[in-house]
Amino acid sequence: QVQLVESGGGLVQAGGSLTLSCAASGSFLGINSMGWYRQAPGKERELVAVIITGGTTNYADSVKGRFTISRDNAKTVILQMDSLKPADTGVYYCNAEIDHRDYYGVDVPVDYWGQGTQVTVSS
Repeated sequence: QVQLVESGGGLVQAGGSLTLSCAASGSFLGINSMGWYRQAPGKERELVAVIITGGTTNYADSVKGRFTISRDNAKTVILQMDSLKPADTGVYYCNAEIDHRDYYGVDVPVDYWGQGTQVTVSS
């Protein structure tokens, strides 16, 4: 059973910084990508940043230049958030696409989600 455990959310003033961490545990072949999504009250969940095996990264336009996503090791992803704005407030969810080998020997990607961590930026 795969689990994603997040840490690092909290309350910060505008202009401040927070670091989110997400660690994957369990038995699996490999992680194709890890990323962060967020959901503000009354809004849909949106992509914040993702890092693909090999190091390619992708960011939402609203966070480019302020957030940095990185892999600490094969099973951990870090989101460094600087120059935070009240608009960054929301529940941040870790996501990982992980390969599992099925009965026929085919690698099947499966999406996993963390439980979410609250980030609140006050003005």
